[in-house]
Amino acid sequence: MANISADELAARLLDDCLNARPWSHSDARSLASAALSDDPRQARSAARALFTGLIEPFADLFDPRLAADYAAIFSVVIARALPSLRAPDLLARYGVVSSVRPITGEPKRVIVLSRVTLGADISITSLFLDAAKRRFPAAGIILAGASKAWELFERDPRLTLFAVEYGRSSTLAERLATFEPLRQLCDQPGTILLDPDSRLSQLGLLPLCPAENHFLFPSRAFGGDSLDPLPVLAARWIEQTLGINDAQPYLHPRFNYQFGPSPAVTASFGVGGNHSKRIDDLFEHDIAAHLASLPAQVFIDAGIPGSEEEARVRAAVEAAGEQGKRIGIHTGSFASFAAMIAASSLYFGYDSAGQHVAAAMGVPVVSVFKGFANQRMLARWTPHGPGPVTVLRADRFQDSSSLLDAAVKALTL
Repeated sequence: MANISADELAARLLDDCLNARPWSHSDARSLASAALSDDPRQARSAARALFTGLIEPFADLFDPRLAADYAAIFSVVIARALPSLRAPDLLARYGVVSSVRPITGEPKRVIVLSRVTLGADISITSLFLDAAKRRFPAAGIILAGASKAWELFERDPRLTLFAVEYGRSSTLAERLATFEPLRQLCDQPGTILLDPDSRLSQLGLLPLCPAENHFLFPSRAFGGDSLDPLPVLAARWIEQTLGINDAQPYLHPRFNYQFGPSPAVTASFGVGGNHSKRIDDLFEHDIAAHLASLPAQVFIDAGIPGSEEEARVRAAVEAAGEQGKRIGIHTGSFASFAAMIAASSLYFGYDSAGQHVAAAMGVPVVSVFKGFANQRMLARWTPHGPGPVTVLRADRFQDSSSLLDAAVKALTL
């Protein structure tokens, strides 16, 4: 490790796997060791190399072969971080939990793990919650996740929360700190675990309960070479596992908006911290100006208070001039904005959480996609629902001006 950085180790492991070459267990252990360093700066930097440089590219390609490589490599990482666990045992267990098999019996409790990201919790996790409630009417249904995920469903009387936070920019040790509390929750008699491929379980690898009680939706491999979106695949897995053939996405926040007879348009310039997904400032300024010209109430989410997203939104509204005064800037929680989206007549945004809320609720969606790894990633994350969905692929336009023209044409009431 002395002569090679964590970034280089991650890149080498990724290159070996992408090119179907044998990868080095020594590289995987060295990368894990760097991510577990006592030096906080080194640990954070190496964790970023591990997850952003290696694990996320594996997931984004939705390649079944790479899903298997992930399981093998991250079993080594987990065993290095949690010495009581052995990589071969973790890998063998993963083979069981990732197999699609019907659930038999009537558990007393059903644990559903959050997907951590809010868009996925609407488009995927909510399907699991809906199906669990219907398949097991007498069982307690527990959502394990962060408070921001719980806020999307908190008025659902069938659900209770097991609060567990997961920092997507945390060190490896901090991310794996969820293991013990979740194991104590899940490893109980009469309990089954429904896992929508959650980072809380490290995509099914952490032994949170006996393998026979852990049911994993292997979202990166399930569906193979098809171009079906993730909600369709999740519904198919749920039918094969739980026997529910019409699971529905939903949200049940404490917020409720009524806009009256006038149409409402909602929009977001959020990209979840991934700036490869956005176009540029001028594009957003022009979109805001067009939205302000529509015969509708218009609301744009500001994102996290004090964030660069909020600064971009306020700049775009200001650039719209006098008409920009017609735009309301939403500054509450995402659950509040999700309720606003659900009550609106039209939604605009990048590939981020808002588009999945709109699609799930049947609200017409205009979504701009940029920065996706391949065609299958685009297909998997395309918003899916009962309403009309317009996806504008940035790579199919000559420049941002022609993309803007297409967006303006699509944004009609």
